Amino acid sequence: MELLWEVTGWAGAAAMLGAYLAVSMGWLQPGRKFQTVNLFGSCAFIINGTLHGAWPSVATNVAWFVISAVALYRMREKKPAAVVVEVPSRSPETGAQLIIPGGPATSVTAAA
Repeated sequence: MELLWEVTGWAGAAAMLGAYLAVSMGWLQPGRKFQTVNLFGSCAFIINGTLHGAWPSVATNVAWFVISAVALYRMREKKPAAVVVEVPSRSPETGAQLIIPGGPATSVTAAA
């Protein structure tokens, strides 16, 4: 059984370091995937640290877990912003805006 907890600890370390490397190198955007890997990695460290009595590591990873959980909760609560696309017209009084829900919050002006 001890081998299982050692593998759990090393898997958590690999997951968290891999996620940090991927974000640092620009291979992954800091978002849901990154926070999810951190959440599971911290769980693995909490289990491993508890069984080894490594209380500073456990405390650090409990904080890491809470930070990741709150970040994931906040990401879940946010709705994507609408995209505003300005459509030019030949005359100034007939210009229009299209609002497209669910896209990134940007303003795009189309060429005439």
